[in-house]
Amino acid sequence: MKSKACELLGIEFPLFAFSHCRDVVAEVSAAGGFGVLGAVGHSPVSLDIELSWIDEHCDGKPYGVDLLVPTSMDNKESALTREELESRIPEEHKRYIEHLLATHDIDTKDLWKGTMRGGVGDNMRKVGADRVLETAFAHPVKMVVNALGAPPDFMVERARANNVVVGALAGAKEHAIKHRESGVDVCIVAGTEAGGHCGEVSTLVLVPEVLEELKDSGMVVLAAGGIVTGKQMAACMAMGADGVWTGSVWLTTAEAETLPVVKEKMLAANSRQTVRSRSRTGKYTRQLKSAWTDAWQAEESPDPLPMPLQGVVAEAAFRRINQLAQSEHEGAKKLVNYFVGQGVGLMNEALSVRSVVYNFMEDFAEASDRLASMTLE
Repeated sequence: MKSKACELLGIEFPLFAFSHCRDVVAEVSAAGGFGVLGAVGHSPVSLDIELSWIDEHCDGKPYGVDLLVPTSMDNKESALTREELESRIPEEHKRYIEHLLATHDIDTKDLWKGTMRGGVGDNMRKVGADRVLETAFAHPVKMVVNALGAPPDFMVERARANNVVVGALAGAKEHAIKHRESGVDVCIVAGTEAGGHCGEVSTLVLVPEVLEELKDSGMVVLAAGGIVTGKQMAACMAMGADGVWTGSVWLTTAEAETLPVVKEKMLAANSRQTVRSRSRTGKYTRQLKSAWTDAWQAEESPDPLPMPLQGVVAEAAFRRINQLAQSEHEGAKKLVNYFVGQGVGLMNEALSVRSVVYNFMEDFAEASDRLASMTLE
């Protein structure tokens, strides 16, 4: 297929798949797309294990790694040690979460014991991010992506030195401008329909807006946000995108590590059952609506903490919620949720990763043919 994204990365079909599951990443790449492993939460050792496994199972096809690195690491909470982060969590927030869990019949004893388990906090500091990048570059990764603003200079410099493409997510035209100034190769334009961190502007509006801004930059532009079918992919590429970045659609696949109870919720959900909330990370993320998100929108709730503090307390709560939800605990099942986009309303069947990729290809071809048949000579 002729696409700037395909030419840049040596892939057959410009379908990019973000996932925390190595099986999904390897399967998508092996099928002709481009898998991207979410490295948030990984230590250098665990990331090396995951990437080594992908190397053995992706049939030699290209793949990438996604990080969460602040643009500037000076004088920010992201540069604090684990102990310093824990000390900044207000008692009010701890008590609120304890009350929320208790009202759902969940024991909160030792809830805060070992709150920070490494990974996210360490990787959001330069020394931790450097170690993770060093591990990634020891493998044949073709692209590194920053999901938290423009990548810092050291990230771009290290990627350039290793002949690796640099990508970054943009939720507004202003973000895309900063990416261009930072020397980013691939701008991933994520509309508000997207799962995880997202802005307020629709994909259908944001993509052409960014394309116009970047038209003379030579950058590859990927559309993202609510895209779960090949027809949507064709629509985005008809607007001028070079490919699409997807995440939510892989969460309900057979290979995904998504909790079974969460998969069931997603397969049953409609497109109105997601919400943008700061309750999981401290920044707005789109996630499944649940008793957890409802509680953080209640009048008596404290304001969510800034990133990464809110993620620290949420992680502690969800370790217990997830564990109990898997054992059919009714209170935990009401609270449990996960990041997912509005496209969840179109995700109604659990399929294999390969089936999803091939469905994308088939739907894309049909939509392209339909569009071509409507073109006036």
